[in-house]
Amino acid sequence: MRKSILATAALDFVLIAPAGLFMAALVARNLQLDGVAVTAQRIVMWYAGKAWTLWVLLLALPFTVLLTGCAALLHERIAISNTAGQRLPLIQAEPLSIFVAALALSAVGILAIVILHMLAN
Repeated sequence: MRKSILATAALDFVLIAPAGLFMAALVARNLQLDGVAVTAQRIVMWYAGKAWTLWVLLLALPFTVLLTGCAALLHERIAISNTAGQRLPLIQAEPLSIFVAALALSAVGILAIVILHMLAN
């Protein structure tokens, strides 16, 4: 069970990284630091210049992180409650579980931002 949550945490981090980089670049390009703003603008323009980046890097990968994270947390909760034979709190205090939950919540935030932006245009 511990190996599966570790694998999920690593996979989710790798999958959410491109969308996280894009969101960080959106914020950083508005900073008054010349080198940071220029690099951030290049990253944003690279994402904007390719049609597949929106669908794959900003929608499909965060959605995958959301699904795998929720599935892993649910699986862990069921496995622990079956072995313990008692009711447990929803989120365990284990750091990997909290990390997976944080990645899933960040995927929700990224998806919300991207979908609202798509609807606005």
